[in-house]
Amino acid sequence: MLWILFLALCGLLTHTRADPGALLRLGMDVMNHEVQSAMDESHILEKMAAEAGKNQPGMKPIKGITNVKVKDVQLPVITLNFIPGVGIFQCVSTGMTITGKSFMGGNMEIIVVLNITATNRLLQDEETGLPMFKSEGCEIIVVSVKTNLPSNMLPKVVNKFLDSTLHKVLPSMMCPAIDAVLVYVNKKWANLNAPMPVGQMGSVKYVLMSIPTTTASYIQVDFSPVVQQQEGNTIQLADDGEVFEFPEDYAEGSSQLLLSATFLTAELALLQKSLDVYVQDTKIGQLPPQTTKTLAAFIPKVAKAYPKPKPLMTQIRINKPPKVTMKTGNSHLHLHGTLEMFAARRRGKASVSLFLLETHFNLKIQYSVHENRLQMVTSLDRLLSLSRKSSSIGAFNEKKLTDFITDYLREAYVPVVNDVLQVGFPLPDFLDMDYNLAELDLVENALVLKLKLN
Repeated sequence: MLWILFLALCGLLTHTRADPGALLRLGMDVMNHEVQSAMDESHILEKMAAEAGKNQPGMKPIKGITNVKVKDVQLPVITLNFIPGVGIFQCVSTGMTITGKSFMGGNMEIIVVLNITATNRLLQDEETGLPMFKSEGCEIIVVSVKTNLPSNMLPKVVNKFLDSTLHKVLPSMMCPAIDAVLVYVNKKWANLNAPMPVGQMGSVKYVLMSIPTTTASYIQVDFSPVVQQQEGNTIQLADDGEVFEFPEDYAEGSSQLLLSATFLTAELALLQKSLDVYVQDTKIGQLPPQTTKTLAAFIPKVAKAYPKPKPLMTQIRINKPPKVTMKTGNSHLHLHGTLEMFAARRRGKASVSLFLLETHFNLKIQYSVHENRLQMVTSLDRLLSLSRKSSSIGAFNEKKLTDFITDYLREAYVPVVNDVLQVGFPLPDFLDMDYNLAELDLVENALVLKLKLN
């Protein structure tokens, strides 16, 4: 009995486990770019070099050398490597010239080449829930030293200089450069979990499910997006057991964002009310005039009920949340609802309902990115089902309306859907990512954005 209860509990826990709605993989291409950009933007090495010419705590004077200054800091070469389960190993290779006056009265120059190394551990900030890097184990490795001092005083003076300055002062002077660079990188995560509007209908917020994970090839961030209506109600992502994952054929070191079909379905639920329409136009696109005379060609009973042509009006209501499906290479938007047609009457009199049909049709979706928002444009794929719910003109074979309704949806309704979709959906705001450069790819149950750099 206990064993049965245990299995039931495990099944319940498995069923209620939240799957990520979006996945992000950051390859070395993005991380190299961001660290280099942070180094350039902060000008941190130049600032550290300027501090080096000042009296620093713990710095011993060098006997026989005065007016020590640091100049000509070389452009740093940054090397990064992923450390599985930890974060990133960082090595900054640079050089500088240290100048001063020797006791002989001449100018002294010592050219130092060094490496600054540290482990940047990837964590999740407990207060904000955002990813953050924190440096550990910073070391300064002196690669080479060259000087214009006379060779007979080199060993003594240079060794004294290395001991009193480089080995003791440089770590405290240069290691903060790593921390300063990480401050710049961490700031670029600051807006990640901020709510982003979807028009006036609601908002989307990208929330981390857990601490990001690091492998030998990439950093992976799992998101549990929060889709919220303007009234404050949260739209839950469907737990339909659909599996989505990154394809295995992407280039080593590249970066991708994966958005699940269930997540996009939840976002489209924000727009459901906006997909209800009431069309009164009698001239629509390439359609014949929308009158009872045109309708009578499909349902002869209409001509008997309305010998004189009357304008038609159509109301379409979507009564189930829209659903996105994805297969490799294609995606569809499924809409379930009702289509009701009315015959207009004289001014001041209510229109008369002719019939009410239940419909299920799907639209092909083409995806793109504009101004860092995901855009969708649809086209009618096909009318999947059509059934009569009520009729004021008596029974008729609704299947005969298939072509008429299909053309109507294509010409009159799809443009309305595309107009609603122009609002676009926000993408994760991190590291100043420019999604406009991304290449889009459809895989099983997901849309993949292959991230590109300027």
